[in-house]
Amino acid sequence: MTTTERTFVDDFRTIPEMLRRTVAVWPEREAFRQFDHAENRWISVTWKDYGEKVMRWRRAFAAMDLQKGDRVAMLLTNCIDAVTFDEAALGNGLVPVPLHAIDTPGSSAYILRDSNARFLVTTSRARWNAIAAAAAEEGLPDLNLVVLTNEVVRGEAVQAVDGHPINLLGVEDWLATGNHVPDSSLPEGPGPDDIAGFIYTSGTTGRPKGVMLTHRNIVTNVQSLNRCFDFRETDVFLSYLPFSHTFERTVAHYNSLAHGSAMAFVRNAALIEQDLADVKPTIMCSVPRVYEKIYQKIQHDLAGDTEEKRHLVDWTLEVGWRRFAKRNGLPYETSSRAELDDTVWPTLDADVAAKIRTVFGGRLRATIAGGASLNFTVARFFCAMGVNILQAYGLTETSPVVSFTRVEGNHPDCVGHPVPGCEVKIGRNDELLVRGPQVMQGYWNKPRETEAAFEDGWFRTGDQADLSDGGRVRIKGRIKEIIVTSTGEKIPPVDVEFAIQEDRLFEQALVIGDNRPFVTVLVVVNDREWRALCDEMQRDPDDPATMTARDIVRLCVKRVRHACRAFPQYGIPRNVGITREPWTVDNGLLTPTMKLRRPQICAAYASEIEALYSGHQSAR
Repeated sequence: MTTTERTFVDDFRTIPEMLRRTVAVWPEREAFRQFDHAENRWISVTWKDYGEKVMRWRRAFAAMDLQKGDRVAMLLTNCIDAVTFDEAALGNGLVPVPLHAIDTPGSSAYILRDSNARFLVTTSRARWNAIAAAAAEEGLPDLNLVVLTNEVVRGEAVQAVDGHPINLLGVEDWLATGNHVPDSSLPEGPGPDDIAGFIYTSGTTGRPKGVMLTHRNIVTNVQSLNRCFDFRETDVFLSYLPFSHTFERTVAHYNSLAHGSAMAFVRNAALIEQDLADVKPTIMCSVPRVYEKIYQKIQHDLAGDTEEKRHLVDWTLEVGWRRFAKRNGLPYETSSRAELDDTVWPTLDADVAAKIRTVFGGRLRATIAGGASLNFTVARFFCAMGVNILQAYGLTETSPVVSFTRVEGNHPDCVGHPVPGCEVKIGRNDELLVRGPQVMQGYWNKPRETEAAFEDGWFRTGDQADLSDGGRVRIKGRIKEIIVTSTGEKIPPVDVEFAIQEDRLFEQALVIGDNRPFVTVLVVVNDREWRALCDEMQRDPDDPATMTARDIVRLCVKRVRHACRAFPQYGIPRNVGITREPWTVDNGLLTPTMKLRRPQICAAYASEIEALYSGHQSAR
C-alpha cells in the first residue's frame, strides 16, 4: 500500500550504506542462494559471510591503484560473485559496468572500450578470448586486468589486444593480491551524487548508450518503491533477469539489500518453473514473456483435458476476475450465477486457482512485471487466480521505475500511478515526459544524445501514454514502433500481436506494415499445435514447403483475422508468414528483457516479408 510514514529506508543516501546496515542488523540471516551444480544442491551465504566476501574484493580492488570513478566491468550471469563484485566496486567509489551475459563478443568489446573500463571479471578464458578477438582491430586501451571466476590461470598470463598488454588472473589469485591491504587503507566510499553505474541500454536499434546513474538516482527510486509496496526482511526474491538491466538491479537486488531479504538465483531461464517450485519465492521481478509462456502452457494442457475440467477453469476465471474487479474498482460483467460467487469460490480456489499459484511456488506475495507490455488477457487470467501481478513502468534512464501498481486499485491494463516524487505529463504526439530525482545524469560521452533526451528539463521517454484513468499511466506503445502504412493509417503493433498470440497456434507474432500498402504478420507457430494442424490438413509438418502451402496459409490468415476481429479493418493483417524457429535472446531476435528486436527480425526474414507483399496480393 502507499504510505507516507518514514522508515529506515528513507535514511539511506548511498548503496553501500544499505549493506552496512543489513550486515549489522541481520548478520545471520540468509543473504543469497544459488545452485551448486558440482554438489547438485542449493547453497547459501549469510549477510555476515557476504559482507566478508565484499571486503575481500574491496581489498583486491584497492591493491590495483584504481581511482575513484574508474569503471570496472562484469560479464557474469546472476550469482553470488556478481553481487559481490557490484558491492565491492561501489564500496570503493568505483563505477560498475555490467555487461549483458548473453550479448555478442563484439557488443561486449564495444562497451568495454566506450566505458574506458580498466578491469573485467568474467567466467572463462574462452569467453574472454571471444571478446579479445572482437576487439582486435580497435583495441581495449584502458583495460589492464581480466579476472576469471571459473578457471585457474597458471603462471604469468599476459594477452595483447591491438598491441596493448592485458593481464589474466584466476579469481583466488587476484583476491590474494589484496591480503596485505588493511581495512583502514580502503578508499573512502561514494557520495550521493557519485556515479553508481554505467548501465548500457540494450535497445532494439543502434549502438548501446551508457546511462549514467548516481547513488541518489537509484536510492531515491528504492525509497519511492517502498512507499508503494511493503517489502520485508522476510521476503525471498527469485532473481533471473540480468543485472545489466536496472529493473532487476533496482527493484530486486538493491531492494532486497536495503531490507536484508534473501535472494535466490535461478539456474537458467529454461529451469525457472523448477526453481520456482524449489525456492518458493515471495517476490519476483519478471518480464511479460514469462507469464505468457506459462499461460500458453496452461492453455495447451487444458485443450487436451476433459470438457468438465475446462468448464471448471472457465468458471474459476469468471468468479476470480469478478472478485478481483470488485476489490480494485474495475468494471466487470455480471451473470445469472454471480450471486453464487462467495459460495463456490472456496471450492474453485482449492481445485483450480491454488494449483495455478503453485506453479509460482505457492507463497508469492507479489510478482512485479516490467520491461515490456503485458497482455491484458494473460494478466486477467493470473489476477483472477490470485497471482498478484503488479506492473511497473520505467526505463534505464529513470533508474528505472516511473510508475508502480499499488495493491489497491490494480488495473491490469495500466502500469500504475507515478511513484512518489516523480512527475509525469503528456507532451507532443502523446509522448510521456518524466521529471524526478531518479532521472539519469546523461549518456556517457554523448552530449548531443543527452540534450535530445530532454525537453525543458523533462525526460522524453519515447513512449506514447494516456493519463486519463484516474492518473494511472497507460502505455500505448513506442513512438518509433507505431506502424504508418503507405495509406496513412496508424497501427500500434503490440496490441495486434497480443491478440494474435491468444490463438494457441501462434507462439510469437511480429506485425509488419510501415510504408506498406497493408498490414501483414510473421508468426512463430507452436510445435504441438502446428503438428496437429498439419495432421488435420494431411500435410507433412517438417516439410519446409508446408509453411508456404496455399491452403495452410489461407487457414492461418483466417485464424489471424478472427483473433483480430475487434480491430479496425486496416489494422488486421492480410497475409501471414509462418516460421517454426522461436525468436530468442540467444539468436539475437529478442532483447535481454525479451522484447522483439523488430529491425533484426525484419532483416532475418527479409525475403519472407517481401513474399507477403508480392504483387500486393493478400492470401484471402
